[in-house]
Amino acid sequence: MAKGWTFQSLIDGKMTVTAFCHYAPCNNSQPLDLVKLRDRFGPDAPADDLVRKLKCGRCGSRKVGLIYTPPGARS
Repeated sequence: MAKGWTFQSLIDGKMTVTAFCHYAPCNNSQPLDLVKLRDRFGPDAPADDLVRKLKCGRCGSRKVGLIYTPPGARS
């Protein structure tokens, strides 16, 4: 369902987007600041394009994915 999301549509939908490291020993995760990303890349920029630009802040791996969480589904 993440296909087609823009930064502005994620903000408007009150979604939370978390980047997570797929490198098994690390498994770091970090919620993303969607407002800062919108301001940097533009409101209509596809959020899925961001994954190619990310790297883990802990281990430096480029094996990073995104988790899209709708409002009310946060634990």
